Amino acid sequence: MKLERTVVNAENTERARRRWVTLPAVSTQVIVLNGGSSSGKSGIARCLQSILPDPWLTFGVDSLIEAMPRSSAVVIGPDGEVSAGPDFRALEDAWIQGVAAMARAGARIIVDEVFLGGAESQGRWLTALAGLHVLWVGVRCDSEVAAGREMARGDRVRGMAAKQAELVHQGVRYDLEVDTTATEAVRCARTIAAFLTTRSS
Repeated sequence: MKLERTVVNAENTERARRRWVTLPAVSTQVIVLNGGSSSGKSGIARCLQSILPDPWLTFGVDSLIEAMPRSSAVVIGPDGEVSAGPDFRALEDAWIQGVAAMARAGARIIVDEVFLGGAESQGRWLTALAGLHVLWVGVRCDSEVAAGREMARGDRVRGMAAKQAELVHQGVRYDLEVDTTATEAVRCARTIAAFLTTRSS
């Protein structure tokens, strides 16, 4: 199954835009999507950008890793195990602070994250985002389904999706959870948008 690639097409995006164009402005400044590899976070983020009434920036941990020198990036083992050294953590902390600064400057931001440290990873974001209106969203997906997407994508080391499916949620507290196992990204995005509207009313 390649839900992440098939649901975010022009037709779905335009249909979502028409449905939510009258959404009132929301008070939330940052949406944090946390889920394992191939869980569908990026697809949800793109749909949210299309259906939310204000412009939102999207930043993901993958773009952070791509911006890093190879010597500082994470190491992915042949079985999909991901490990990060002190250089990565230092750059990641600076990046998190930078994202928070943009939100404080007025930008609305969607963060596409993978909390490999579970509650400890969320704690770093909680500290950086203190004082901001944040929506914490858990993006869940059955490990076998995520592994199937991983295989179809061909740009991930096999094993990452299965290892991260539950690991990233351990000890993490959410305002809302969505499950992409059998639900398209656009429907998950609509659920999040509806929650934001209710929260702001």
